Amino acid sequence: MARVLTVGAAQLGPIEKSENRASVVTRMLDLMNAAKRKSCDLVVFPELALTTFFPRWYMTDQTEIDQWFEAEMPNHDTEPLFDMARQSNMAFHLGYAELCTKSDQTHHYNSAILVDKDGEIAAKYRKIHLPGHDEFDPDRDFQHLEKRYFETGDLGFPVFKALNSTLGMCICNDRRWPETFRMLGLQGVELVMLGYNTPVHYPRAPEHDHLQDFHNHLSVQAGAYQNGTWVAATAKAGCEENCDMIGGSCIVSPTGEIVAQCETLDDELITWNCDLDLCQTIQKNIFNFELHREPENYGLIARSTKGN
Repeated sequence: MARVLTVGAAQLGPIEKSENRASVVTRMLDLMNAAKRKSCDLVVFPELALTTFFPRWYMTDQTEIDQWFEAEMPNHDTEPLFDMARQSNMAFHLGYAELCTKSDQTHHYNSAILVDKDGEIAAKYRKIHLPGHDEFDPDRDFQHLEKRYFETGDLGFPVFKALNSTLGMCICNDRRWPETFRMLGLQGVELVMLGYNTPVHYPRAPEHDHLQDFHNHLSVQAGAYQNGTWVAATAKAGCEENCDMIGGSCIVSPTGEIVAQCETLDDELITWNCDLDLCQTIQKNIFNFELHREPENYGLIARSTKGN
């Protein structure tokens, strides 16, 4: 019997700076209700789903910065999402800014969690490939200060056994790096959950602006095909605080084909019945890692360039 996971990619339209978390969660609950009607097993929300994309502003007051982070999960505002998961017997993936304390040290991460059908946090990932810069750049129409506000994730690229499948996570810029998908692929991943916030305008190469949607899908489709995995890639989209962001949320099959794609830049749900056993048609054949990889010749890939 085929293992079929019905997956929903729950795109969010713009979230303005003034919109509070409770309002955003209400929008997310509407999408979860739509997913319930489609009998989804899993709903994938975007990166930093609870707030506007705050790294576009330069801030120096740590209290002002920390207002965008979640010190607890769940918390008062997000508990309804967890309740919905339990009531609907439906898991969800949530991206958010995480503030945590370890060994009396405060840390800030761009994080994502998998919440299972019992409403319990089953897995966590912290973004590793942080794009942008860490100081104010006067030449930019808007900032991209992820390197200022977040630390590099410290959990690696784990996979998780859940929903009768092998699941992995990555966040936004991670998708552009083939090492992300390969690390998950080497562990037999069958579905990658991916949230992103991607602006249309790229200040350092504006001549590439018209390619942003293409590069998004190129990265996701290549990662899916080269590792024989499903990918549910979900955007925060539309014109948010005068910054245009791409949509293009999609579900991609292990053959690299887009099987479902959002048509708008607003709140929108797409779904697909993902046959997890299709992963084996790729993983046991052209990308059979055990038979065909040559890791002894890949040393340069893992060589550190930091400090050089």
